[in-house]
Amino acid sequence: MYTLTNDQLTVSILDPKADVERFGTRYCTAGYIFQVTDEDLGPLLSGPTYPDSFNTFDGQGIPDAFNLSPLYEPGDAQGATPATALIIGIGLCDLQANRVLEFCDWQIGEADTGLRFATSQAFAGWALDLERHVGLLGRTVRSTTRLRNTGKKPIPVRWFPHPFYPQPEGDELCRFNIAVGFPANPGYRLAENGFVVRQGWPWEKGYYQALDHDAHSNLVVLQRHPALGLVAATCSYVPALFPIWGNPRTFSWEPFYERTLAAGQQAEWSIDYHF
Repeated sequence: MYTLTNDQLTVSILDPKADVERFGTRYCTAGYIFQVTDEDLGPLLSGPTYPDSFNTFDGQGIPDAFNLSPLYEPGDAQGATPATALIIGIGLCDLQANRVLEFCDWQIGEADTGLRFATSQAFAGWALDLERHVGLLGRTVRSTTRLRNTGKKPIPVRWFPHPFYPQPEGDELCRFNIAVGFPANPGYRLAENGFVVRQGWPWEKGYYQALDHDAHSNLVVLQRHPALGLVAATCSYVPALFPIWGNPRTFSWEPFYERTLAAGQQAEWSIDYHF
């Protein structure tokens, strides 16, 4: 595991090579922020099973994922979807068996105030270069992703971060710089002050809710936190699909970045997590 440290925070980042037992077919294996620890207050992030256990699907900390747009080889004559696919940032996977057949190879080095991870992936006519960077400046953790299509096929990119915050003491969870809405549901409601508020606490299960929005600017999130009171995050992009999810241990929001990269095109996006 790698660490970035200053006089206020320590950021723990999984090593794509040494921590392979913590990876599955869901989360990107480089730039996986496993924990952020305050010098005085202790761990600031949670997870669906944290602190009792860990599994590769649920994860913890701030994982992120490309897994919802796997790159398949051509189907058979009957049009059946093959089991084997390339998942960006993970490697070659057997999706029927839900296992990684071959992890991608990352080159790892220091860059600016953080760590740089770079890999190239190719499969069945697909080809790409992927770069991840995690940096620490003061109380801000920045996660940046750069993806370039080096092949001839257009690459559908569907990526989302999954930051897991500990449940706050009160029912207010988060609010955004963009207007959101959602139908009545047992887990959440929208308060007059703009905060998404949990309902029926304490929970015994998890609650998922997709948010409606018509935003034209990048996303900013204010998030309640039991130790810090209020934390924030700034995305460089306008979210596409935008769900929230929580269970008795954690709460998370998942703003999707979506686009298609033609041959030779490159995209870059980032999130600043302010603690």
